[in-house]
Amino acid sequence: MDRVETARTDAGRGPLLQARGIDKFFGPVHALKHVDFEVREGEIVALIGDNGAGKSTFINVLTGVLPHDGGEIVFDGRPVRLASPQEARRLGIETVYQDLAVAPHLDAVANIFLGREYRLPGPLGGLGFLDRRRMRRETEEQLARLRVRVPDLGRRLVTLSGGQRQGVAVARAVMWASKVVIMDEPTAALGVAQTAMVLDLMRQVRDNGVPVVFISHNMPHVFEVADRIVVLRLGEVVQELDPRRATIDDAVSAMTGSIRSVAAKGGHGGR
Repeated sequence: MDRVETARTDAGRGPLLQARGIDKFFGPVHALKHVDFEVREGEIVALIGDNGAGKSTFINVLTGVLPHDGGEIVFDGRPVRLASPQEARRLGIETVYQDLAVAPHLDAVANIFLGREYRLPGPLGGLGFLDRRRMRRETEEQLARLRVRVPDLGRRLVTLSGGQRQGVAVARAVMWASKVVIMDEPTAALGVAQTAMVLDLMRQVRDNGVPVVFISHNMPHVFEVADRIVVLRLGEVVQELDPRRATIDDAVSAMTGSIRSVAAKGGHGGR
């Protein structure tokens, strides 16, 4: 099933994650203004906007890093108040950041299970001994499932390529994200081949049933993988675009304030 068919199939389902009228203030600065946003199963939703549009602030609210000052977050049909990133993770929401947030001097197994290590059963586990064999096996299975190639699981991440490190970060997020994966500029500073691998990973995550929120400044990447595009400008959602009908020029116009998108113009065909 391609991304268009997937989006149409899931269009009738209720949102899995929904923000309703979210406000955020930093002193007198109204950083987020009544933001409405939703994520449905089986889709990649791109969140785009110029620098200062409020993307990072909004993602921090969605993941419990920052409290919101107005509105509500609804998760799986019920209102939630995320007081910390740990609460978001317990709900099944994982985030991959631009700086990866990996431990570069640990190997892939240690990174994927960082803070969630398995202990051996019985008395040895009670003494803190880890079940390294089980963690390595599950790491191998996860990387194989996502077709992430790591030359040696015993190698420290600092010795791997940028794409391989990003692959480990994505694999970790997907392994623990039962509901939503948020990817914040995941292709920044990657080469062409490494970027293609990360974009393919995003498609696989979506096709495995976990929706993806994709934050990026790279419009070709956004239009390549997104099923919907939500545009933030100065803390407000100003447009939602269908990448099957809109163009990159439409997206840039919405981001900069000269809205000439398909919704405003009534449509003009394909890209």
